[in-house]
Amino acid sequence: MKKIKKFFGEVKKELGKVKWPTKKDMVKYSIATITFVVFFALFFYLIDLAVAFIKTLV
Repeated sequence: MKKIKKFFGEVKKELGKVKWPTKKDMVKYSIATITFVVFFALFFYLIDLAVAFIKTLV
């Protein structure tokens, strides 16, 4: 039982050392992530359309 208590005490100590992102940073990272996801979704959708179009010509 002492080992478990020591383990969780050390976990709590390490979590105190973590530099958590601010709300401003989280908004910035979220917007960047959503932008990249939308960009690549459109990119691959357009590639799929182009390949389908070329396939109909052949």
